[in-house]
Amino acid sequence: MQAQQTTARRITLRGELALAVAVIINSFAVSLTVYAGLGISPVSSFPYAVSLVFPFLTLGTWTYLFQGVLVVTLMILRRKFVPSYLFSFVVGFVFGNLLDIFGAWLPHLPYTMPWRVFYFVVSCPIVGVGIALSNRCKLPIIPTDLFARDLSQVIRKPYANVKTTFDLSCVAVSVLLTAGVLHDLQGIGVGTVVGALTYGRLAGLFGRLIDQKFDFVSVLSHEK
Repeated sequence: MQAQQTTARRITLRGELALAVAVIINSFAVSLTVYAGLGISPVSSFPYAVSLVFPFLTLGTWTYLFQGVLVVTLMILRRKFVPSYLFSFVVGFVFGNLLDIFGAWLPHLPYTMPWRVFYFVVSCPIVGVGIALSNRCKLPIIPTDLFARDLSQVIRKPYANVKTTFDLSCVAVSVLLTAGVLHDLQGIGVGTVVGALTYGRLAGLFGRLIDQKFDFVSVLSHEK
C-alpha cells in the first residue's frame, strides 16, 4: 500500500486499497476453510441450513436474502436510508466470484488430515486481518461483515463482542434448524464453532495493531 501522508506516529492509507486487499485475502482464507472440510464459516451456516430445510430456493438466493435482511435491519436501527449500503452487495458479488476462482485451484493441494488442519489454522488469522482491514476502510463491505461492524457502532458495544455473538447466533440457529428438521448437523463442524469463537477476537486484536500505525481515508470519509 502507498502511504498518502506520514506523521510522527501514523501513516494514512487509502481505504479503497485496504478494501481490495481485504476482499482478496478473505476470499482466499474462506476458500481455504471450505477446502479444509472442517465446517463452513459461521455466517454462512445460517443460509446454508435454511437452504437445506427449505430447498425451493438455492443457497445463493438464500444468501442474498439473508444479506438483504441484515442491511435493511441496519437501516431500521439507524432510522434512515443509507444509499452507500447498497454498494455492499457489489462487494459481496466480487467476493463470491473470488471464492470460485480460489476454489478452482485449491483442490490441487494435498488433502490429508494434517494438511486440512494446517489449512484451517492458517486461514483463521488471515480472516482476522481481512476483517480488521474491512472494518477500517471507511467503505461499505460484505453485508455480513458490514452488519457486525455497524451494529457495534449503533449499540456502542465492542466490535469483538458483537461479532462473536453474531457468529455464535448464526451457528446456534443453524444447529437448531438442521438437527430439529433434518436430524443431522449438516455443514456444521469443529471449524464452524472455532471460527465463531475466534474470528471476532482475532479481528479485534489485529485491528488494535493496525490502529497503532495506520489511519484510513476513502471517498466517503471527510478529509480536512
